[in-house]
Amino acid sequence: MNLRLDYNNVIKEYVGEHGIDSDDFNEYKDKIASAIEGMKKKKDEGKMDFRLMPFVQDDVVNDINDYVESVKEKGVIDTFVVLGIGGSALGPIAVQQALNHPYYNELTKEQRKGCPRLYVLDNVDPEKIVNFLDIVDLKKCLFNVISKSGSTSETMSQFMIIEEKMKKVLDNEDELKDHFVFTTDKEKGNLVKIGKEKGYKMFVVPSGVGGRFSELTPVGLLAAAMCGINISELLRGAKEMDMACDKTNYRESPAYMYAIIHYILMNKNKKLSVMMPYSDRLKYMSDWYCQLWAESIGKKFDNEGKEVWGGMTPIKALGVTDQHSQLQLYTEGPFDKIVVFLKNERFKNELMIPEVYGDIPEINFLGGHTQNELINVELSSTEIALNKMGKPNMKIIFPEINEYYIGQFIQMMEIATGFMGELMNINAFDQPGVEEGKNCTYAIFNKPGYEEKKKELESQKKRTDKFIC
Repeated sequence: MNLRLDYNNVIKEYVGEHGIDSDDFNEYKDKIASAIEGMKKKKDEGKMDFRLMPFVQDDVVNDINDYVESVKEKGVIDTFVVLGIGGSALGPIAVQQALNHPYYNELTKEQRKGCPRLYVLDNVDPEKIVNFLDIVDLKKCLFNVISKSGSTSETMSQFMIIEEKMKKVLDNEDELKDHFVFTTDKEKGNLVKIGKEKGYKMFVVPSGVGGRFSELTPVGLLAAAMCGINISELLRGAKEMDMACDKTNYRESPAYMYAIIHYILMNKNKKLSVMMPYSDRLKYMSDWYCQLWAESIGKKFDNEGKEVWGGMTPIKALGVTDQHSQLQLYTEGPFDKIVVFLKNERFKNELMIPEVYGDIPEINFLGGHTQNELINVELSSTEIALNKMGKPNMKIIFPEINEYYIGQFIQMMEIATGFMGELMNINAFDQPGVEEGKNCTYAIFNKPGYEEKKKELESQKKRTDKFIC
């Protein structure tokens, strides 16, 4: 069984005038057909290599698993630390939260089955880094430095700081190779150069796979395997989903339908996409989705260079928690959103609510039911509340949460994002807006080659106290 996309509640018959009907699908039938052909062409021409990852990485999986076993056999490392940002961080965090114990790092090493603790340092806040170093023994840490270019300022600054600190605690610098592993480009970049010089183990980021599409490459697979997650099952799920989505009939493809519904609603001025999992395990999948969706489809220009200022803002929420913080806006606020629920049909544990306090009917009615029932009834109740107010919503249904279905979800969302780009006629695989911010940082820090950008920044209008209060 695969993940299922239930989109009943975006159809006008269920949600009213703000929903979609057959005329809407017909209106875009030519654009949909063109997008399907565009996906096929890009895949055939090697312009969508994330689609290949579930099919071509047997050797990579073996290499990762062998490396993980070699680290465990030495028995020195008790903490695995990812140094990365963007997809290099959000993907590993989301998969770890979904598939391992929610308090994984607090478990004993025996309870973790010999696997190290996992930390992800994805920001350059000095407080966080200094405080992190307070709680770990560097001699027992293995740092995974992830940067395809080897020039990501945030990641490389972290690496430079930690490598220098590591040198001070080790007996000799030759031991550094036991504490650093790089995930980077196959041939070029600073990490390749450093890794070869110092003998650091290196894994490859495939050249045709961008950061936010890279969780099912060594970028995400290494951290997952290090923490005992079955990466072969992740890829098997992704493979099955890829084949399930690669359809000429878009109604048979959950990824295509996901994108088409968003595209039609976006053109009905619903410019916000809320992802709301009803499972703490899936909480950080919303964070991962927000980057994937925002960075891919928020574009100033279309493929012909015309200004379009296109995009649809993703928002993360968590059921049931955010029923008590955000739902009021979603039910009675503007008609500018689609809400996407993530439903888990089978939880790993069942928790019974005891039949007590019989003299208090306001709470006694809960007795004899389970928390499992309660969370999914609350999901259904939220659907009903949104439907009543005419707010489009749909859900992705997980038969259960395991490696297979998480792999399916990742591949489905990545395909849907690529398809949304085709429908919008924009490049879903670049990020020029991000690059501008990077270039400004380089200029301010006087990086060679950014002298003209430095002059541009210096010519900007200066701030005035008049507008500070």
